[in-house]
Amino acid sequence: MTPIFDTHAHYDDAAFDEDREELLGHMREQGVAHIVNVGASMQGCRDTLKLVEQFQDLYGALGVHPDEVGSMTGEDLDWIAAHVHEERIVAVGEIGLDYYWDNAEHDVQKLWFRRQLNLAREQKLPVIIHSRDAAGDTYELMKEEHAEEIGGVIHCFSYSKEMAALFLKMGFYIGIGGVVTFKNARKVKEAVEEIPLDRLVLETDSPYLSPDRGKRNDSRNISMVVSTIAQIKGITEEDVRRTAYENACRLYRLPFREV
Repeated sequence: MTPIFDTHAHYDDAAFDEDREELLGHMREQGVAHIVNVGASMQGCRDTLKLVEQFQDLYGALGVHPDEVGSMTGEDLDWIAAHVHEERIVAVGEIGLDYYWDNAEHDVQKLWFRRQLNLAREQKLPVIIHSRDAAGDTYELMKEEHAEEIGGVIHCFSYSKEMAALFLKMGFYIGIGGVVTFKNARKVKEAVEEIPLDRLVLETDSPYLSPDRGKRNDSRNISMVVSTIAQIKGITEEDVRRTAYENACRLYRLPFREV
């Protein structure tokens, strides 16, 4: 059985402080081969660098989430640029727009989204894009910045199948996690039905968005996401696992190898 590649998690989060080492040290035994730990703040980026040094099955991404860009500086961007080619750092992210929480002014979010997109272009790395309640602005800004030349993934996809088609046309992968298992996630289920399997990647966004709602999420729960996608598409779980694993390797420009 093909193992899992969790393309998006936050094991630097305080929710894992009590058992992080035990949990990450035994992921392979639970069928999880690789995880990308994604920076969301400057501290999260620094912690990500430490984690990928400690755990050989972890990769990392460095970037600042739209909720955190209100205090971002040019020096922060320079720091990210100076560290994105360290060992096992595979992407710039997560970056984007979030109009749900509105923790930063929209113009400020757009400014840092553009600047981080262009940093990824300069560094020749894919991007991990966060977009919540901001589909139109996300897409328009990506078009203006020619994000199709950069590539990456729309993380935690929550929009319609029509929006999925637009992002797919730009060459982006679509990240699917625990939300697809929710009973009221009609739009996401419809999108998954239409998205080609070779454009889907699996993720958890741990410790958030657990299929077991209200509980802490971790990479072991992707098996429930796999099962739901298989049911929606009428294919086997192994089809989902294997294709998603290969997709993750292509997304992050890693050599595919049997595991």
